[in-house]
Amino acid sequence: MILDSTYFLPLAGIDVSTDLLVAVVENRAKIGLDEVGLSSVSILELQAKARKLDIPPERVTKAVRAILGTFRVFPFYSEEVIRGAHSLRSILHDYLDAVIVATAIAAGEDLATEDSSIHKNASFIEKEYGIRIYSYRDLVL
Repeated sequence: MILDSTYFLPLAGIDVSTDLLVAVVENRAKIGLDEVGLSSVSILELQAKARKLDIPPERVTKAVRAILGTFRVFPFYSEEVIRGAHSLRSILHDYLDAVIVATAIAAGEDLATEDSSIHKNASFIEKEYGIRIYSYRDLVL
C-alpha cells in the first residue's frame, strides 16, 4: 500500500492526528510495515513541510534515512508515473497529489491518504485505475 506524505511527517517530529505508522507498529492497523511504500516526492514534501515549521535539518535527515532504510520508495520520475500524473490532471489539480496517486496506480497498490480532493474522486480512481483509496479511519482497528 502506498501512503501519502502526511503519514511520514511524524518521523520528522511533525504532529499529525492520523499517525498511521504508530498504528502499524502497534499492530492496530490492517497493514504491516513490510507493505508500506511511498513516492519519492513524499520525501520532498516532508522536507518542505519541516523547513516551513523550522524543524532542525538533523531531525529531517534522520527521518529521510529512516524512510529510505525501512520502506519501499518509488521514483516520482518514472515514465509510468509521469504519464499517470498527466492523465489525472482533469480530476486532481495539485500535481504532487497526482504524482502520488499515479505512483499507486503504477505500482498496482492501494493508496492511503487524508487528501479531500483524492477522496472526492476515489470512486472514479477505483473504477478507472483499479486501486482503492483509504483513509486513516479505514485502516486502523
